[in-house]
Amino acid sequence: MELRHLRYFVAVAETGSLTEAAEKRLHTSQPSLSRQLRDLEAEIGTPLFVRGSRGVALTSAGEAFLDHARLALAQAREAIAAARRTVRPVKASFAVGFLTGHEVEWLRHVTSVLSDELRTTDFRVTSDFSPAIGAAVQRGDIDLGFSRIEPQPDVTYKVIAHEPIVVILPREHALASRTEIDPRDIDPHSFVGYSDTPHVLRGIVERYFSERGLAMTPIHFLDGYATGISLVASTRGVTLLPAYVEALLPASLVSRPLVGNGPVIEVAAGYRADNPSPVLASFLRNIDRLISAREGR
Repeated sequence: MELRHLRYFVAVAETGSLTEAAEKRLHTSQPSLSRQLRDLEAEIGTPLFVRGSRGVALTSAGEAFLDHARLALAQAREAIAAARRTVRPVKASFAVGFLTGHEVEWLRHVTSVLSDELRTTDFRVTSDFSPAIGAAVQRGDIDLGFSRIEPQPDVTYKVIAHEPIVVILPREHALASRTEIDPRDIDPHSFVGYSDTPHVLRGIVERYFSERGLAMTPIHFLDGYATGISLVASTRGVTLLPAYVEALLPASLVSRPLVGNGPVIEVAAGYRADNPSPVLASFLRNIDRLISAREGR
């Protein structure tokens, strides 16, 4: 049995057609493909396909063989890649995680600050909820995380911005005609509240309302900016979110600042001080340049 037998078998199993597999996947003739499959079945000692007028289907033996054939091909590809890696310089890797939505604002500044290093680096970007970003930095899954300050063992945070928290509401809402919104004018029953996931945002907003003697009574709760936007759009309610979501709002929604000194929320860059990455070291040396670039926009 050779690897080509496995490639032929998998191609036919996945397409369900000798003709399609031969012409589009394997670039060989159908008679040659049929002969290779018969040789494979002879070696195994049982039919792998049921051949019919509408194509081919796997027998029970073929179904059992398919997963193992795929695994063998994957292991062969990895063996080839491992051999090639031994004769190529190993590229440094650098992984950055963003609180979902923040990559829209911050990624371009990160790549600008690290433009020289990233030419020779495998650069990976992910996004997630803030607590998950902090945990990923702590585990070493990512080298740098842009999130709220999420206390984690061995994770150091550098505050890089303070974002205002703004009101998000439907464009036709009665309060949307105002240039600023007094929180006392928000209907407590229409307010979209917060689940446990955005706990930093929830704490800031709840404290802001409490200091003003306000009590909201939400019946809908968001766990991130995307669900918050969707809930405001679908329920015609109102919520408070960091200003970075303004660039992500659909045409049916608008944002308005709060009257007076509204609340702000911190954006922080989190990392492990024991991370030896030279790319991280370069980022930390240039972090003030990143802050200035973002402020200058």
